[in-house]
Amino acid sequence: MPVNEQAAGAAGAAGTLTADEKRLHELGYAQELRRRMSGFSNFAVSFTIISILSGCLTLYGYGMGTGGPAVIVWGWPFVGIMTLFVGLAMAEVCSSFPTAGGLYYWSAKLARTNGAAWSWFTGWFNFLGQVAVTAGIDFGAAFFLNALLDLQWNFAATRGHTILLFGCVLLLHGILNQFGVRIVALLNDISVWWHILGVLVIVGVLTFKPAHHQSASFVFTKIINTTGWHSTLYVALIGLLLAQYTFTGYDASAHMTEETNDAARSGPRGIVMSILVSLFAGWLLLIGITFAIQHYAAEQATATDVPPAQIFIDAAGLTLGKLLLLVAIGAQLFCGMSSVTANSRMIYAFSRDGALPASGFWHRVNKRTRTPTNAIWLAAVFAFILGLPYLWNSAAYAAVTSIAVIGLYIAYVLPTFLRLRQGRSFVRGPWHLGRWSRPIGIIAVTWVVIITILFMLPTLSPITVSNFNYTVVAVVAVLGFAGIWWLVSARKWFTGPRVQGSAEELAAIERELAG
Repeated sequence: MPVNEQAAGAAGAAGTLTADEKRLHELGYAQELRRRMSGFSNFAVSFTIISILSGCLTLYGYGMGTGGPAVIVWGWPFVGIMTLFVGLAMAEVCSSFPTAGGLYYWSAKLARTNGAAWSWFTGWFNFLGQVAVTAGIDFGAAFFLNALLDLQWNFAATRGHTILLFGCVLLLHGILNQFGVRIVALLNDISVWWHILGVLVIVGVLTFKPAHHQSASFVFTKIINTTGWHSTLYVALIGLLLAQYTFTGYDASAHMTEETNDAARSGPRGIVMSILVSLFAGWLLLIGITFAIQHYAAEQATATDVPPAQIFIDAAGLTLGKLLLLVAIGAQLFCGMSSVTANSRMIYAFSRDGALPASGFWHRVNKRTRTPTNAIWLAAVFAFILGLPYLWNSAAYAAVTSIAVIGLYIAYVLPTFLRLRQGRSFVRGPWHLGRWSRPIGIIAVTWVVIITILFMLPTLSPITVSNFNYTVVAVVAVLGFAGIWWLVSARKWFTGPRVQGSAEELAAIERELAG
């Protein structure tokens, strides 16, 4: 009997099943994780990982040199709209396949041929991007925390101190995630309001407190280039990284669907709404900060190594500036916690299907908390390793963020590409795009091809060992590792997402965890 037919009759084996549990059984999986998230909590995870108070602020200094105010302010809505196309295409597929595997599971099911290979490479790019975005978020939080400690207690903003704080932040997020999905969901719900109110507080203070503001001409038209490159167009294009890096991580809504109620609708809505809310709130934040700049060159080269911190202080005074910095740090800590959550669920699902070395170990679920504890710590440790080159490479943070963008967006768009190839044979879920599905998908694929090339290009000139953009090295290393492993071994045994068994076997797994 096919698995979906067996799952349909699982009520007799496992008691009364919800519609979400039945659908998960049809996809071949047991309900191992606790399904306690509301639709709002699902949205909150993605909104928190996008975190305009993390991405916008941690790369603001990068944007000040790669195009300046005009690129910062106008790059945001442009990239936000292009990202919305990508998110809409993803959301439609998410509605059809609401499982924690997300992107790599979708690729396996949507490919006409060689589904296992499509799934394999989608999963590995998603793994790379997830690890990099966790590193980028907590790395940024470490920068801001170091700036605050430097201002308050003279804890100098050195590379060694930043890496130490980076490790401490990752440790905190690993511990929080071990406590279970209920506390994570609660903190994510709080995080949404922290972000919204935080933006309003920061923009409000920067609107009314400074003695003077920059002109509208400066904010909306001024281009500043300190990269060493002479092409304004080239610099403006690489300056889009600020916005594109911020608009990452919304695949978290898909990875959390096995823990979300009404997953086939809540997951897609979480993806789309997180992008839309971030688009409007982030633009308000960037415009507010740019108007409040007092001394551009000095703030760009601040000793704290965090230009927004210096902008806050110069515009609002030392005490109020520190409070605004604290608001940003709080948001970044919420963001990093959610990123570890989503990352660990992807690792849990990928290893459930045997695609990672020592998969049996990474797939284990803690029976008390019903969380994938081992996957949580793998996510944290790999993120820490990815940030270590900062000790000798000044461009490391930009490289980490570029790796996150490229890894995630390739994984985001491969299922969309495969869905386009399916045409009318694609079986839609309850949330879909109707006749707009194909044009939106084409725009999404085209945009991802462009940014994949763009963010592997060098950011500073002349190119040296200390400023080399090692994004291409990381991407090629992961692609090479996954490719060689596929050719040598994995193609012989990796068949894509594995079903866990019959309806009775799925029910037995659930009873064991419940007991």
